[in-house]
Amino acid sequence: MSDLIITKTRFNAGIWEGVISGAEAAPSIGVSFGDDPVAGVELSALDQPGQFLIKVPVPDAAVGDGIHTIVLTDLEDGAILNSFAILAGEALTDTMRAEIDLLREELDLLKRAFRRHCVDTA
Repeated sequence: MSDLIITKTRFNAGIWEGVISGAEAAPSIGVSFGDDPVAGVELSALDQPGQFLIKVPVPDAAVGDGIHTIVLTDLEDGAILNSFAILAGEALTDTMRAEIDLLREELDLLKRAFRRHCVDTA
């Protein structure tokens, strides 16, 4: 089990950034999208001892319809340290509509039950 912790600090302009803590020296971090390693990952030391900044550029292939996940792992023991997902496109539209329809049905059910409760207790 890895002692490393990666905490996301920001995600802007296609670059995901995080702080790695718990490392005595520069850690070996693997970043993958599917089965492929992500190119252009940057790791730099911060002013705090044992902390490093990691910058992960989002691969072009991860920007498209559907849900795409990028995983950060400790290469020493294979532990997953963090991950983030990119959600986009028309594929999500049907899912969102289904969720909204389900929420509306549940709200209608609650409204009927509340009205029935008000009539019964009045």
